[in-house]
Amino acid sequence: MPLYNHLKEHRARLGLNQQQLGSLVGASRQTISLIERGDYSPSVTLALKIARVCKVSVETLFEYEEEDHE
Repeated sequence: MPLYNHLKEHRARLGLNQQQLGSLVGASRQTISLIERGDYSPSVTLALKIARVCKVSVETLFEYEEEDHE
């Protein structure tokens, strides 16, 4: 289930490091790092909190693509 994200770019645009963003959304630096690497899919609540801090829609931050099942 490929979930792609643009979190790193939006976080950088705001001038925040992973620790700072994590503090703003109630997550650890490690969680933010895992999300940015694509190794962790955030809960809906966390995705909404991150989008609010970044002042963008969830769809702007995260993209889901169906896998081909041939």
